Formats: sequence, structure tokens, C-alpha cells
Amino acid sequence: MNFILRYILKLFAKAVIWKYQPTVVGITGNVGKSSSKEAIFAVVNSRFSAGGGSAVGGKARRNLKNYNNEIGLPLAILGEESAGKNIFKWLAIFLRASRLLAFRLSYPEILILEMGADKPGDIGYLLSIVRPKIGVVTAIGEIPAHVEFFAGPEELALEKSKLAAALPADGFAILNFDDDTVLAMKNKTKAHPLTFGLGEGASVRATDIHLSFRREDGEPSGGLSFKVSHKGSIVPVRLANVFGKHQIYAALAALAVGSALNMNLVEISQALAGYKSPPGRLNLLKGIKNTVILDDTYNASPMAARAALETLGEISLESQARKIAVLGDMLEIGKYTIGAHQEIGRIARKIADVIFTVGPRAKFIAEEAEELGFPKDKIFRFDDSAAAGKELQKILQEGDLILVKGSQSMRMEKIVEEIMAEPLRAKELLARQGEEWKN
Repeated sequence: MNFILRYILKLFAKAVIWKYQPTVVGITGNVGKSSSKEAIFAVVNSRFSAGGGSAVGGKARRNLKNYNNEIGLPLAILGEESAGKNIFKWLAIFLRASRLLAFRLSYPEILILEMGADKPGDIGYLLSIVRPKIGVVTAIGEIPAHVEFFAGPEELALEKSKLAAALPADGFAILNFDDDTVLAMKNKTKAHPLTFGLGEGASVRATDIHLSFRREDGEPSGGLSFKVSHKGSIVPVRLANVFGKHQIYAALAALAVGSALNMNLVEISQALAGYKSPPGRLNLLKGIKNTVILDDTYNASPMAARAALETLGEISLESQARKIAVLGDMLEIGKYTIGAHQEIGRIARKIADVIFTVGPRAKFIAEEAEELGFPKDKIFRFDDSAAAGKELQKILQEGDLILVKGSQSMRMEKIVEEIMAEPLRAKELLARQGEEWKN
């Protein structure tokens, strides 16, 4: 059944692409894909919007949720959502797709498509459905997520590089200058290479980075500000209530895409002012007892966990306030599991005042921190997020800053829901609030 569904969706998606000929921006990598997608959409939609640029309308469209695989990508192209196990809803989707082909209907000029890879061949399969003109590769990292199903990081990087290799000569390969593995992909593409990063030599470069954090009437606020240089021009960029180095890279990727689409830097910078980080990507939330939450619960890899802890370390607090790191298992990293969690333990013990771990793998974080002298009575170990959330409620003190981070399957957003000041807004503010996750 799944094979048949994939086949039918592939046929419809390919036919729609052939008929409407949209400009396609493909995004892959192991860290920052979703944030980059949303930042790119904010930029592109400011120029190409019509009808709000939603999933099913407007001149720009991006895939929503985690629609980045062999089922999700065609659905994004068709402007549809999954029908689950309801055969009648699937038939309705096929009828609407047939109508797209039978008639000349309104269709987006720009498609922004996240392309995921959990196993060898995934990117190749997605490229058999759609060939982007602009390709963005975010970051790979030394120990990438999903590496468990590859022979090693090299094989995973090779899979991701297929996007760059498939780009046309009149296209753009937008590559992370600061990731050596990604930068090397410029040798595998016929497209014009356009790099982004913090290092000197990047085509689109961020400098003078500043993180601000404050409380106003009990409400936490702040964000990132920096300068961007490109082709001799310099513009300031401000990302309100957005934190983390990966968000700077997301903004830089969006700036590069905007430039490839002949938008000027000032126009792009203004569009980024409206960018909002997707739920669960280092979002700043008000917590109970006048605390503040850094919600980074969408997913976790060693690279992303390090970045989250670095952000926690960069925020200045009042003298009596504590920094609490709530860290769940990092999954799908295979043979790197123990060492990667131990490394996070070494980092966390230098930054956090209290450490919570969730899951059997995260115990290596706790063990490493304790071994290196972190106070034993400041370490709390839990098997699941529900128990961790209840205990965290008890120990919180006014002014605490809490980072919550872990892989999708650990359901760390449940911890955030337990300690957020506005739990009735969970559906709006948190990751994984759809029925498929709630049930």
C-alpha cells in the first residue's frame, strides 16, 4: 500500500512541476534545515506573496511540518496534507491533483522544499521527483544526525551532496562556508557557488554579532543583531526573539537565496525582521515562577546540542538566578552515542548550575559531568519526559533560565508544557502539537 501511494504521489508531483515550472529552492543538511526554510520563506514571500503565501496558496510555498520525505515532499508540491490511513481522503487528494493537471489553476512561482535523508538513496529519490534550481546545504557536522543508517558521516555527506551535484549550470549552490564538508561540495556542482557564514571569504558574511536578553514587566525578550556584507554592501539585520548561532546561519542562507533571486540586501533585511523561529528552535518562552524557557525541543544532534548550550552560556542573568540544562537522548547517531553524550556532559558542567537528563543515553551526560566534579546533588536523572517535567516544576526558582533539548522521540516538548506560564498556548508555541503526536 505504501509503495503504491508513493508511486502515485510521485507521478502527480512530477506532472505538476512539469506543467507549472516553478522555481524550486531545495534545502538539505543535518542542522538548521527547518529554520533555513522558514527564513527563506520569510524573504521570498515578501517579494512573491499573494494570498498570504500559505501552504496551499500564494506565489511562494514551503513544505510544512516535517514534509521532507518520499511522501511529504510530493504532498508539499501538491499543496496537500497527509490523509493518514483514510483512503477516501487520499482519493480526494488525487482528484484535486488531477484538477491541477486538467486545468490551468493558480500555482506558486517559488517552491521552498526541505529535503531530508534518513538512509542512503533518500536524496536521490527526492531528486527524481523535483530538480531544484537553487540548492541550499546548511551544515553536516562531525557527528551528524541520522548517521546511524549510513556507513559513516562520509556516506551521509555524499548523499546530501547529491543536491549540489544535481543543480543546473544556471542555478545556485548555496553552501555553508564554515562547514568544510559542505564547502567542498562546490567542487561537485555545475551551478554558481554562493557561500554563507561567519568566516572571512564567505560570499554572504555576518559580523558584529550581538545577543541581547532582558525582562520587561516579567516578559522575556531579546534576540540577535548583526551586520551582513555581500558584494561590497553592508546592512544591519535584527532577529527579534530569535537565539542561537544556527539562526544566524538560517538568516544568511535566506540572504543568499534572496540575492540569487535578484533581491537587494536592504529588501531582504527588512523581510527578515518578520522572521519567526519555528516552534522548538531555541524559542524564548515565559515559564512558571517568573522563569524563562529556551525551548529547543524540535530535535537534537551533537552539533545542535553544543550550539544550544553555548547560547545558554552567552545569556547573562541576575546574580541569584540559575541556568538549568534539561537534556534528552540524542538518537540515530549509532556508534557515536556514548562519546557524543559524554562530550555534552563536559560542556554542560561548565555552563549549567543544574543538569536534568532524560533517557538511557542521556545518563552518559550526567555520568561525565559528575565524574568531572559537577555536584552530584545538582544532577537529576529520569527515564522519561513526564517524570522530568514534574520534578522540574518542584525545583524551579524565580529567575531561572531553563534550556530544554532532545531528539524528537524523547518528546521533550512535554517538559516545556509542564513548566510554561501559558500552557493553553501550547498548540501555538510548541513543537509536535498535531493529533498524530498527541494520540
